[in-house]
Amino acid sequence: MFEYEGMQTAAALRSPGSPRQPRRESTGPAGAARPSRVDHLGDARAALDRITALRSRVAEMEAPRVDVQGLPTASALQPLLPGGAIRVGGSYAVQESVLLAMTMLQAASAEGAWCAVVGVPSLGVEAAAAMGIDLERLVLVPDPGDQWLTVTAALVDVAQVVLTRPLGRVVPGDVSRLGARLRQRGGALVALGAWPGADVTLRVTDSVWSGIGDGHGHLTERRATVTASGRSGAGRPVSADLLLPAADGAVRAADPLAAAGASDTRVLRPVAVAS
Repeated sequence: MFEYEGMQTAAALRSPGSPRQPRRESTGPAGAARPSRVDHLGDARAALDRITALRSRVAEMEAPRVDVQGLPTASALQPLLPGGAIRVGGSYAVQESVLLAMTMLQAASAEGAWCAVVGVPSLGVEAAAAMGIDLERLVLVPDPGDQWLTVTAALVDVAQVVLTRPLGRVVPGDVSRLGARLRQRGGALVALGAWPGADVTLRVTDSVWSGIGDGHGHLTERRATVTASGRSGAGRPVSADLLLPAADGAVRAADPLAAAGASDTRVLRPVAVAS
């Protein structure tokens, strides 16, 4: 998980608690102590070591750039996205489904990218880990309050894919500034909900759960139809059938043959009819 430990500001380098080299004292001919002299060279070296360590930590967060053209996404979502990848500098809207939104982060995280989730308190670290998201490169801000947009913009500087739930009105100026920041940093935004000017909007248009019999059983998997529409309705909507989730908790493309043959798997038994 993301942590601030070890990061210091320039002011902290000059704080009273900062380690310093011992001061040297010299004596005159009569043995009288002369005024102490600060070891400026030692202080400078200590400060340089701290700055180098800080830069290394920041560079570690900023370095992973999986691809300059696009970020990878789960194979189940590739047919729904232009080019089969997440466009660098792009924005995506996912309606209502947290699982579908988290699936957008999965492949990029597996490739070493930093990811961030803002304003989704229902998301647990266990669920994220089960999806294959690297917790060591995941920033979580569950409740940013009315500062959600400021927090989202700040995380664009260190995370390559930022998932945010809009908690207020988004004006075109904010969208434009955030888009410029995404292009500059080489990242992408996934909004859980509506997002003005989103490159692609994903929504679940139909779904059915399996596993429940006549009053008994357990839910095992959900077969869902996910539809992708382009910016401002441009282009023809594209749909794909997904297991969201499958019985093992993964998200994958649904088997079309299973759907086609579902109606033919019924077992017919004789029924006694009273005369």
